Amino acid sequence: MHIPVLQKEVIEYLGPKPNENFIDCTIGEAGHTLAILEKNGPKGKVLGIDADAEVIKNTKYYTQNTKYKDRVVFACDNFVNLKEIVKREKFKNISGILFDLGMSSWHLEESGRGFSFLKNEPLDMRYNPGNPLTAEKIVNYWSKSEIEKILREYGEERFAKKIAEKIIESRAKPIETTFQLIEIIKSVIPRKYQVGRLHPATRTFQALRIVVNDELNNLEKTLPQAINVLSRGGRLVVISFHSLEDRIVKNFLKKCGGEGYLKLITKKPIGPSKKEIIKNPRSRSAKLRAAIKI
Repeated sequence: MHIPVLQKEVIEYLGPKPNENFIDCTIGEAGHTLAILEKNGPKGKVLGIDADAEVIKNTKYYTQNTKYKDRVVFACDNFVNLKEIVKREKFKNISGILFDLGMSSWHLEESGRGFSFLKNEPLDMRYNPGNPLTAEKIVNYWSKSEIEKILREYGEERFAKKIAEKIIESRAKPIETTFQLIEIIKSVIPRKYQVGRLHPATRTFQALRIVVNDELNNLEKTLPQAINVLSRGGRLVVISFHSLEDRIVKNFLKKCGGEGYLKLITKKPIGPSKKEIIKNPRSRSAKLRAAIKI
């Protein structure tokens, strides 16, 4: 079962009230959405967006068995099209927008698309299977300099050059699975860096996933749309999971605050409690930032 990250804090900073409407830009398995729906009845709705048709199908099926089934509007689309989605769904009077930028448990454990370095799966990493770019195409066809650049910029991987070189050397046989890639990574990372909290493939997998799904560009394009569609006094809450995302969110909120569009309600990012980290280790790196449209 998917455990929504920082659920108590999301509700605190979104502050849903009866009959208000909200958007969950990354509905996933609807953990946060259901928590919002508990507070915004009897007529308040949530527009839930996800780029993955299979996620939408599963979540729609699950919510049909809840008392909230008539108050969820589903949109299978990329949140980068937020303004267009809101217009298409005729979704108005929006009191709050949530972005939870983390992967869902379903993608890691059940999708079979190579998001997890603990499973031997095809190197896919697409949230939307209609996307032509896969992780396999990157590792098998991109140049050494291109691979090194994305590992350094999007994975902040200190061994980016060595990993890129080894990937190129290993292409005599197609690199098709997560375990093949992990063996390549482990072969060049010094043993002392292979022990500890982070799996040695973490940063490489992060970089590939970000590029495949164009995550950072999409976030930068979407945040201004969120402010545009929010009602005055509406709240924006963003949960990020690595420094690159958090930097984009932090800079955007600071800029909009300086220009008088937003009032920040989190001077510093909010992280999970020790209790939550014990219960859900994946929440460890989560950072929540929130602001009000003025």
